Amino acid sequence: MTDLTAFRQASVSALSVDTYRAIWRWHFYAGLIAVPFMILLAVTGSLYLFRDEIDRTAFASRTVVAEETTPQQAPSTLIAKAQTLYPEARVKAYRPPVSPTGSARVTFATDAGAAYVFLNPYTGAVLDTMLKTQEFNEVVRKLHSLEYFGAYANRVIEAMAGFAIILVVSGLYLWWPRRQTGGVLTVRGTPSRRVFWRDTHAVTGAVAGGFIAFLALSGLPWSSFWGGKLTELTVATSTGYPAALWDNVPTSSEHAQHAMQTVGWTMEASPMPMSHHPMDAPLGIDRIVEIARERGMAPGYEVTLPADAAGVFTTAVYPDDLSQVRTIHIDQYSGQPLVDIGYADYGPVAKLTEFAINIHMGQEFGLLNQLLMLATCFAIILSSVAAVVMWLKRRPSGRLGVPPYPTSRRVYGVLWGMAIVFGVLFPLSGLLIVAMIAIDVLLIRRVPVLKRVFA
Repeated sequence: MTDLTAFRQASVSALSVDTYRAIWRWHFYAGLIAVPFMILLAVTGSLYLFRDEIDRTAFASRTVVAEETTPQQAPSTLIAKAQTLYPEARVKAYRPPVSPTGSARVTFATDAGAAYVFLNPYTGAVLDTMLKTQEFNEVVRKLHSLEYFGAYANRVIEAMAGFAIILVVSGLYLWWPRRQTGGVLTVRGTPSRRVFWRDTHAVTGAVAGGFIAFLALSGLPWSSFWGGKLTELTVATSTGYPAALWDNVPTSSEHAQHAMQTVGWTMEASPMPMSHHPMDAPLGIDRIVEIARERGMAPGYEVTLPADAAGVFTTAVYPDDLSQVRTIHIDQYSGQPLVDIGYADYGPVAKLTEFAINIHMGQEFGLLNQLLMLATCFAIILSSVAAVVMWLKRRPSGRLGVPPYPTSRRVYGVLWGMAIVFGVLFPLSGLLIVAMIAIDVLLIRRVPVLKRVFA
């Protein structure tokens, strides 16, 4: 009986070691692939958290004006002055000043893409002009989503978001205290020692892991595949935008995502209404701005102008306060609101998603929210850098220093089970995991040169 007990204990201990090795190996591979993207997302995300503050300081010359006692000029007058810079271009959108010291902005649809013209609303003076793609926050946003590298690059970011969650879960397993006296909530050693970087990586990841996973998960609604499936789900289950509001309104085949200058996640898939009475004279932008104010649109809204005789004016605003999120489609001839929808009208899934997005963007709880997300971004950078330094200090010369294989095949059943779960939840990440396991087991393990390099 004593021998049997000892055998069982040894068997459990061996399985525990094998499980640790297998998860460590997974964690290493996932980190090796994801770390560059994680750092990029953290740096660009940190900048984007303070986009309004950056606009009001670094780019105050085009966004801030001196408040004057004279009335601000009419939107049509400001647009006419901006039009002199793009006489052949179509006016796409107009954004009134967000405050008495804010500039107005006109967006034109040009052959080179959307172009911004910033104006002093009191004098009509042009403060600056640029293509949308040159605007600082737009550059940061495109770097954050890898949009510069094509449509499929967004799917890489989506896969990395899933990997971030895998890294958090596997990292917590590796961090979990196993009789060690340090490296749980304290950092041992000095920067010259590997244990210092190991503890920095582990403790930072453990403390910030939940926030890192939240950032990854709340960023997925913007992704092309996972986010697209979530949108399809909300539309099919009526848990997104309330489609019933469009029942008695003629709609075009165009969706808000492509027609509107400013659009939130929930409204991207909504159809664009069509205006009635095309024989009547269309209303001007001045009247549309008046209607938006009369209906209580929060400051910061933008008006997208109709592209043709059947189009509508759309006023939309996405402020920090979710309760003031609003989209109004207005008939360009009668001025009648065809669809007027706010956050309170959204379905439960859309409300939860928009709430998570608002926190992700640092908007929900003011400065505290920004600082919390900034600290999470710093934690991602610190943990990633510590992981790289730790790896370089551990890595044998001329080899990658991949953690050893588990000695027992029993553990692979657990790993495949985990891969299936993650694959269902995050399909693109799951495909990459399957590819990783296949390469590791079928190629690296069987080719002596690769086995030596990856050892």
